[in-house]
Amino acid sequence: MFRNLRVLLLLFILATVAVNAWRARATVSGWQRSLIVGIYPINGDGSPVSDAYLTRLERDRFKPIETYLAAQARTYGVAELRPVMISLARPRSTRPPQPPAGGSAMDAILWSLQMRYWAWRNDDIAGPNPDIRIFVLFHDPQAYPSLSHSVGLEKGMIGLVNAFASRGEDGGNMVIIAHELMHTLGATDKYDPTTLQPRFPGGYADPHQEPLLPQHRAEIMGGRIPVSHSEAAIPRSLDKTLVGPATATEIGWKHR
Repeated sequence: MFRNLRVLLLLFILATVAVNAWRARATVSGWQRSLIVGIYPINGDGSPVSDAYLTRLERDRFKPIETYLAAQARTYGVAELRPVMISLARPRSTRPPQPPAGGSAMDAILWSLQMRYWAWRNDDIAGPNPDIRIFVLFHDPQAYPSLSHSVGLEKGMIGLVNAFASRGEDGGNMVIIAHELMHTLGATDKYDPTTLQPRFPGGYADPHQEPLLPQHRAEIMGGRIPVSHSEAAIPRSLDKTLVGPATATEIGWKHR
């Protein structure tokens, strides 16, 4: 009996989350108002380095994302509003469930449900409820020179980002957060998952450039700056990226 009640409660919570996500998606499709993006900083490795970084973290650190998306939106005629407004939650140490590594489609679905439930349980941000929630797990770059893949869920409008706890890495962190944020808005990856090379033309920032290579900027969903047909560089700041026409169409800034 008690187990059945727990299942019913979980289903009710997930249904509530789904309805809220549907409302947010409806807002996104027409860009009727600014979307509130909640950033939830988490000590991802339990290190004192990450703790010290989180202690000094302020909302203004994420302002480049607001400025970047506003500038990119204007290039597509969305100038009436600021696309996103960022709200910062207090730092936390509780870590979310991690996505399955190489699991089945069912494993991915179950993780998605667990993640949405965990996000609902851990949403204590001050102010209005966010439309999009990005959980950022910070790691000591000396102990973790490379990080696991980040994830953005359109259904649920939740992002799970792995980032470095270093001011010197702030620019790269903003690129990853913006990339996963765009996923929650409906944008798709525009790179080859095997080689990580951006796909032509949608994954190129300047597909009409002559000569085509090397490129000097990254398309935000292409992820990297194509240098040659087999090499691509990681953009270290949002200034080195742009939102291409295909991505703008997917998120409702540009009509087909």
